[in-house]
Amino acid sequence: MSDLQDLDKIDRRILALLQQDGRISNLKLAEEVQMSATAVLERVRRLTRDGFILGYEARLNPAKLGAQMLVFIEILLDRTVHDVMDNFRAAVQARPEILECHLVAGGFDYLLKTRVSDMAAYREFIGAVIWTLPGVRETRTYAVMEEVKHTTALPL
Repeated sequence: MSDLQDLDKIDRRILALLQQDGRISNLKLAEEVQMSATAVLERVRRLTRDGFILGYEARLNPAKLGAQMLVFIEILLDRTVHDVMDNFRAAVQARPEILECHLVAGGFDYLLKTRVSDMAAYREFIGAVIWTLPGVRETRTYAVMEEVKHTTALPL
């Protein structure tokens, strides 16, 4: 796989434009980078093939879909051995309320990013789902009061 040093200015500009608007037409993208549509299409294909572009998705409004409460959860496992961690990771994959799961270094093992409708739904979720995940010994909950910044855009 290529890395950042293999990207020229045009590749970086294409990636920046696609981060801003993943639905931009190839023709508009070509106009923005001042290249032919064919050349831009080939660059986008190469960037995808080389793993710089992982895919495209729509950003949905959580409040409109009944998932307005954002909660981060620290998870401490009872043992950090491969089978416990593998079982935990597999169980997390099956839960749509868990948006992200990160193995971290520090005072706990995993950090989860979750969305639910409200505190009552969270109380139900923590009891019925989180505490039933394999190996969970301890949790700490951080309910988000205000989302100050939200982006998936990477610096180029």
